[in-house]
Amino acid sequence: MDSVHILGLRVDRSDMSGALAQIEQWIAQRGAPKHVVTADASMVVLAHGDPELARIVENADLVTPDGAGILWASKLLRSQITNKVSGVDLVSETCRLSAERGYRIYFLGAAPEVAAEAARNLEAKYPGAKIVGTRDGYFKPEEEGEVVQAIRDASPDVLFVAFGIPKQEKWITRLKDELGVPVSLGIGGSFDVYSGRVKRAPVWMQKRGLEWLYRLCSNPKKITKVMTLPQFAIMTLRQRFLGAS
Repeated sequence: MDSVHILGLRVDRSDMSGALAQIEQWIAQRGAPKHVVTADASMVVLAHGDPELARIVENADLVTPDGAGILWASKLLRSQITNKVSGVDLVSETCRLSAERGYRIYFLGAAPEVAAEAARNLEAKYPGAKIVGTRDGYFKPEEEGEVVQAIRDASPDVLFVAFGIPKQEKWITRLKDELGVPVSLGIGGSFDVYSGRVKRAPVWMQKRGLEWLYRLCSNPKKITKVMTLPQFAIMTLRQRFLGAS
């Protein structure tokens, strides 16, 4: 897939239909486990100070443009990314495909009960969706083997991991071969949304790139992530007008 680099971070020129088609192809092939990264503005900033994360993204099998910040920077830097493919939407769309085609999905991460609540709500939205297991992200290092075995026993086609950036990307990279899941994706706070504990911004705010503001107003604890946005904007403007990242 055609790729560009936004402030040094690889992002693929993907749209939702293309990303889903690629995921379906990997499921059908049952080849080496694949890693899908959903790259937003905060990931770009974090990767500048985290070489390991930068390497993971560069070597991922698919890197989708997640968020209005990526689209804005792409336009300013003339990189021609026009479609957003967010983690939260990938979760919903993959569950829709599961209901239609029988794909098996596993939810891992978030606070206790959140993944299970998200699974119940998505199964109600998409009758027939096969969410074959859930587990919260609050497990001890010595319990990791048990978590990995539970996922292997469930034999999912797709694994969604909600540990937050960069923990989820590093966890998938370290364990994807042992897990043996055809496709694994890091999806941040998506389970919080589908559990009903966090509401998405109104559609008009999403279309205007203001979902970050809605999230901050709804949950001030998100301030740490939101504070990466001014840094991202400054980095982008410096790159555009001074040629420095």
